Amino acid sequence: MRLLLISNSTNPGEPYLDYPKYNIRDFLGNAPVKTLFIPYAAVTFSYDIYEEKVRERFRQVGHDIVSIHRLPDPVEAVQNAEAIVVGGGNTWKLLRTVRDLKLIEPVKNRVLSGTPYIGWSAGSNMACPTIRTTNDMAVVQPDSFEAFGLIPFQINPHYLDANPEGHAGETREQRIEEFIEMNPDLYVAGLREGTMLILDGGRLSLVGPRNLRIFRKGNPPLECSASDDLSFLLK
Repeated sequence: MRLLLISNSTNPGEPYLDYPKYNIRDFLGNAPVKTLFIPYAAVTFSYDIYEEKVRERFRQVGHDIVSIHRLPDPVEAVQNAEAIVVGGGNTWKLLRTVRDLKLIEPVKNRVLSGTPYIGWSAGSNMACPTIRTTNDMAVVQPDSFEAFGLIPFQINPHYLDANPEGHAGETREQRIEEFIEMNPDLYVAGLREGTMLILDGGRLSLVGPRNLRIFRKGNPPLECSASDDLSFLLK
C-alpha cells in the first residue's frame, strides 16, 4: 500500500498545491500517470473549477488528472484508476458523497491492492478509520462516520499548537484530548501545516519542516521528527 497524506493544500502566499507538488511528482514516479481525482469536498465552488485547479499543478510536474464526476460509473472509475487523489474541503460533504455513491469499499480495495493514494486535508482524514478528527463543521450528515480505513490511526490535519490571540475556547490539543479520552485505543497524529506522511514499502515517514504531534490516552503528547520511525502507528 502506498499513501501520501498531506496536511494542507496551500501555504500562506503560495499558489494552490504548490509546496507539495514535487512530493506528488516523486510519489507517482517518472512515468506520466493520469490519476482519478475525487472532488466531493468542494462546497462553495464547482467540481469543474476544482478539477482545473488540481490539473494545473499535476501537469506542472508531469502528471494529469480526470475528475470522477465526469465519468458515468464512479465505481468502475475507481476500479480502473491508476492512482486515486482525494482533495480537501469539507470532510463531511466528502464522506457523505463517497458513501452515497458506495465508493468506500471500491477505493479501499483498490488502494490495498497497490494503487497509490494521495489526499490532502479532508482527503487525508478519509484515509483514517473515521473522520471524527476533522476540523470541519458538519454541514451535512453522512450515514456513518466510517471512512476508507487505510490506516489504523486518526489524523488531525492543520494541527495548531496555540489558539489565536483573544480566543478563549479550547485549544486543538484539548479537543484531541477529549477524543482520546473517549477513544483510548486510538492514536491521533496532529499533522502540522507544511508536512505530510508517506507510507511506502511498509514504512511510514514524516516529510516537512515541522514535527508530528502524537496523542494517545495515558501518555504525554509525543513529538516526532522526519528522522523518527513511525511504524508503531501502523500496529
